[in-house]
Parts: sequence; C-alpha cells; structure tokens
Amino acid sequence: MKVCMIIEGSYPYVVGGVSSWVNTIISNMPDQEFIIYSIGAQEKEKGNYKYKLPPNVTKIEEVFLDSILNVSGKYGKKYKLPQADIDNLSKLISGGKINWDQFFLLFRTKKIDNVVNFFLSFDFFRTIQKAYGVEHATTPFTEYFWTVRAVLLPLFHIVKHDIPEADVYHSVSTGYAGIIGSMASIVYKKPFLLTEHGIYFREREEDIIKLDWIKGYFKRIWIQFFYNATQLTYDRADKVITLFEKNRKLQVDYGCDPKKIEIIPNGISIKNFKDIARKDEKDNSINIGALIRVVPIKDVMTLIHSFAVVKDEIPEAKLYIMGPIDEDEEYYEQCKKLVQRLGRKDVFFTGTIKTLDYVGKMDILALSSISESNPIAVLEGMACAIPYVCTDVGNCRDLMYGTDDGAGDTYGYAGIIVPVMDYKGFAKALIKLIKDEGLRKKLGQNGFNRLSNLYIQEQVIEKYKDIYASLYQESKGR
Repeated sequence: MKVCMIIEGSYPYVVGGVSSWVNTIISNMPDQEFIIYSIGAQEKEKGNYKYKLPPNVTKIEEVFLDSILNVSGKYGKKYKLPQADIDNLSKLISGGKINWDQFFLLFRTKKIDNVVNFFLSFDFFRTIQKAYGVEHATTPFTEYFWTVRAVLLPLFHIVKHDIPEADVYHSVSTGYAGIIGSMASIVYKKPFLLTEHGIYFREREEDIIKLDWIKGYFKRIWIQFFYNATQLTYDRADKVITLFEKNRKLQVDYGCDPKKIEIIPNGISIKNFKDIARKDEKDNSINIGALIRVVPIKDVMTLIHSFAVVKDEIPEAKLYIMGPIDEDEEYYEQCKKLVQRLGRKDVFFTGTIKTLDYVGKMDILALSSISESNPIAVLEGMACAIPYVCTDVGNCRDLMYGTDDGAGDTYGYAGIIVPVMDYKGFAKALIKLIKDEGLRKKLGQNGFNRLSNLYIQEQVIEKYKDIYASLYQESKGR
C-alpha cells in the first residue's frame, strides 16, 4: 500500500510542529511506503530539507507556489471554452458554488496547455469581467484583476501539476493541500484522509484580515477562496481527524459532517525521555526554557518582556529560547535588540537543538504563542515532569488543567494558563512557580501522569495504521 502524504508549508523544510508530527508518523511505520507531496511557498527551499527523509519515503514531489512567476505567457489566446466552464470559473472568482469536478477536469486535460497563457486568454478575461460585474464594479478593474491573479494563479499551477498515484491520499491541512488531496481522490478514485492540526481556514482568515497589502474590499475574495477550499476538502474527505474537541466543534461549524470526524491527539513516546540529562544539583540557577521557533506567531517578544520582570525579582533566573532562529531572521534580530534594550542578561538563543539534550535541565517551561493546536513541545515538557506556563491557545488549557467532558481526567493541574500577550500575567505565573519548588514538582508529576495515560505516541501510530488499512480495504470495493 502506498500512502501519499500531502503537506503544505512545513515538512521537510521547517522544524517542529506539524513537521515533527509528519516525521514521527512516517518513521514509526517502517513497513509502510510513503510518497511526500510537499507544497512550499518559495522555490529557493527546494532540496533544503531540515529532516533526513526516512527510508520508507520512496518519492518526494516538491511544488512551489512562486514558481508560477517564472512561467511566461502571451495575451489573447482563444481556448473556446464552453459556457459552462466560463460560468464555473466565474463562481470560483466571485464566491459562488463551484463544480470542482468540472474545474479539475478542465485543468487535467490537454485543453489548458499553459496556465499563464490561459490566465491571459480572451476566454478568461471574459470570465473575470463577468465576475467583476457581480460585486466589484465600483472598484478599479486593474486592482481587481491583479487580486484575482494573485488568488488564482497558484491554484491553477498546483492543479496542473502531476500527482503521484497512490492507494490512499492523506492531506495534513485543508487549503492547497486539501485541494490536491480532493483532486487526487477524484482523479484516481482512491480514499482521502484529512488531518487538521489547527483549523486552516480560521488561521488564514485571521491572517488576511491583518494584512495591509490587501485592500479591505478585496479581502473577501481571498477569504472566500480559502472557505471554498475548506468546504471542498471536508466534502471529499472520507475521514477527518482533529486533535481535540474545540477544533472538532469548529470543523462542524465550518461544514464538516460530524460523522466523519475522529479525535486523535498528538502523543509522545515516554521511553525516549526516561534517562535524559538533568540539571546539576549544585546549580542554584532557575532555568526557564521555551521550545519554540523564533517567529512572530510564537510571540517571543512577550516572553522576553516577561523574563525582564522575572529577572528583576529573581536574579538567578535564566531564559533559554530553544529552537530555529533562521526562519524569520528579521524577527530574530528584533528579539535580540529587545534583549539589549531591556538590559537583561542570561537570555540564550540556542538555535536548533536536540530536545533531549536540553529539556530535562529546565525548572520551568514556557509557551508564549498567539496560536497553537496541540503543541508537541508541551507534551515533551510533560514527559519530563516539568510544569508549564502557557498562553490560552489551542488545546493548552486541557493539557494543563484537564478536560471537563466527563472523560475521567482527574490528574489535576499541570501548569498555569495565562492570556495571550499578557507579559505581566506571564511573569507573575513564572515567579509563582519559581518561588514554590513543591508546587513545581506537584504540577510536573500531574502533567506526567496525564501524558502517560492520554497522550501516548504508540497508540496514535496504531490508530493511523488502522485507518490507512481500513481506507485501503474500503477502496477495493469502489
């Protein structure tokens, strides 16, 4: 059985998070053949892998959204599209109900020879004009045209790209990965599995609203595009996996059939943390650690501000920011300048590390993110029986405080939850734990107990093995 895993914006180019989860799934199924279909933003990432591909990855197909910019085309070609195709494309632009099967068929045939030629064709120009007249006739047409171009050219590019044939297709998000998984299930008539770590549509919607370079009246076009992609993925997926209950409810709200959804949380293999190095008993410093990439979504600056408050009261405190520093070099430089401006010592940026070499030496762990799902970094801290201070994002509240769904989670508090971007509240929580060693040990043990019973990697792997096998068997009857 071949499983084609379709991934957008992470593995194998980015360390941690979804990438770590993908690598764990593949590495722990050595007898299962995998094909990687990776959708990246920039072609300069090609071949620049942050992971050594496991030997059971027999092929990797790399597709980059910006590579379409290198494709030349000519204005005015006539494709003589049927009116049904023009109407369908117009709905894609204006946000109507799209016939995706018809759309995929148009691009999978030889009728469309070159996506840039097609975009600049007389047929598509008529389509844009039709969509423009529906809702945007009062806006400048040139601005509308370039907005549509930015939205649709990457889509046309990826659907025109070849898809490896497999027995099961597994997308790790909706968006572009979900579109490709949906299309593959139609083209090859094979089962399609979706795993959502975060809710992709919600994240993109929040990003688009914040962007300055997209004018307000065009933001709806972008949001509607990602909404349509989400609806397609939920409709086409044979099964949908999410990581925790809050996300399951959001999936249902966004149109996913609840009968398709199963909750499978992330897990950790506790045996990997059994004999990790610990802090020397003679070391009187207080080590605060953050297993995070130095990127804006992790809100490292709030963590640095919090540490400055802690350092004023606890001089022996040290902060270790443990994770890649090269994903957003500008933000990394801003973080270093903030440390200098605040005038606090003992802030260490380690860069990419082997987690097991560092995490056990921490007294407290911290997660300051403004968005998360079911963070593996928090599970790693729990595996070491180290308490966490986390922002109230994703599933962090349930990881720290337990669930309230009657599932029998009676393990107690494992850390402290604080509001997003509240550096004073974050500092207060850190100081509370620093001053109470007994509380640190109690919370750490509670976290270890919760992890040991509810977030077990071996069980996660077995569940995915069963899902792959079940989908494969079902496909034989199609």
